[in-house]
Amino acid sequence: MSVEATAIDGLFVVRWDTFGDDRGFFRQTYQVKELEEALGREVKFKQGNHSHSVPGVLRGFHAEPWDKCVYVVSGYAFAAIADIRPDSPTFGKVETFMLGEEPNGERIRLYISKGLANSFLTLGVKNVDYLYDVTDYYQAGVVQPAVAWDDPDLAVDWPLQNPILSEKDQANPTLRELIGDHPSFSS
Repeated sequence: MSVEATAIDGLFVVRWDTFGDDRGFFRQTYQVKELEEALGREVKFKQGNHSHSVPGVLRGFHAEPWDKCVYVVSGYAFAAIADIRPDSPTFGKVETFMLGEEPNGERIRLYISKGLANSFLTLGVKNVDYLYDVTDYYQAGVVQPAVAWDDPDLAVDWPLQNPILSEKDQANPTLRELIGDHPSFSS
């Protein structure tokens, strides 16, 4: 197993070996002790969530007030993670990944720290099951910042130009509208 840091502070890729035979395969998707070692802090998952989406759906960018560990069980999706934390040294950076049963066959988990904006676009012809364990309970009314999926400052090269979006995601502000003045916007 490996937990690999990315170019975004607080975003990690978790890889495990797959053991397969004619019956199928077995794979662990994470161990808390290895996540804690990579993060340098305790991890306590409190809630598990399951999102099921038809092909062509884009969810996000959402920055919830908890850490999450995401995994695509069925189908495949293009994930984009953006750092929208104004005080972060990696503010404005975006990393993209293919998750699930994607063409090269690699299955990974992403560990996404609190405040990073997570989004994913379902691809292919199969419905996508996206699981994520989180380190806090959902609480109605808690502010959860969101950013427009097509924000020009984030400049994500989405593999689909006209995704299916919720009304809420269609109304998300740009990062400039959400944050206001930031030194990175002048460069």
